[in-house]
Amino acid sequence: MPRLKIGTRGSPLALAQARETRDRLIAAHGLAAADVEIVAITTTGDRVRDRPLTEIGGKGLFTKEIEEALLAGDIQLAVHSMKDLPARLPEGLEIAAVLPREDARDAFLSPVAAGIMDLPNGAKVGSSSVRRTAQLLRLRPDLKPLQFRGNVETRLRKLDAGVAQATFLAAAGLNRLGLAEKITALVPMEQMLPAVAQGAIGIEIRSQDAATGALLAAIDHRESAIAVSCERAFLAALDGSCRTPLAGHAWLDSGVLRFRGQALTHDGVHCFEATREGSPADAAGMGREAGEEVKARGGALIAY
Repeated sequence: MPRLKIGTRGSPLALAQARETRDRLIAAHGLAAADVEIVAITTTGDRVRDRPLTEIGGKGLFTKEIEEALLAGDIQLAVHSMKDLPARLPEGLEIAAVLPREDARDAFLSPVAAGIMDLPNGAKVGSSSVRRTAQLLRLRPDLKPLQFRGNVETRLRKLDAGVAQATFLAAAGLNRLGLAEKITALVPMEQMLPAVAQGAIGIEIRSQDAATGALLAAIDHRESAIAVSCERAFLAALDGSCRTPLAGHAWLDSGVLRFRGQALTHDGVHCFEATREGSPADAAGMGREAGEEVKARGGALIAY
């Protein structure tokens, strides 16, 4: 077979996710290591680190160049952190597989406090996420959010240097990098609902590439794919972008799909929530209906 080329960002976490995809494909199909190549692609989001994502174009800046390589045929599949993907994919591309989801919770990291509620009054908390910032201010309006851009290693260095007294990272990323010991505490979902599709790895292909799609079918994790489809339908119904503080999590419970979604104002004062439960076969419909409910309730208070 021709060599499969996997496109990914070049960060340590992105490369770890690409290696997991490669290893699963090799194991599923008995491929040789030389049959699958990982191609690191630098994205605009990786190059521009001195400004908030909201100022330079949003989530798509972490995927644009990779998707261009995919459409051009330079790579056959692209591996993404699903939470980085915009609600709508470019024409001609689709998600062909979702790998088994890691822990979807946020991780709290701090050298001075055991948890959010233990931080000193007025403490600085680093985060580049409008969702985490809004949720943090809802819990502790006295805290001082500080813009924290960069990959996992960069943020850990900033924390060690005392730039902030605490920060948040996705538990999934720290686990995949073998850095779970850096976690001070896992944030309960009752306290901070995670980002849509947090902890999930998605594999994108050209819609017409049936051969690659057939290879990926063997490593698609059904439960994770169902949950992510529900969450992304919620995101799409709200026209969500990195400017919108949105959170959503779906999970299967004894064959029943359950979903909880939120939209917040940037200052955390207002939070509009919807929940759903139903058949896994109606995952996208449940997410869409919940998104429409939240959009109707939040109205002009929700920033887009």
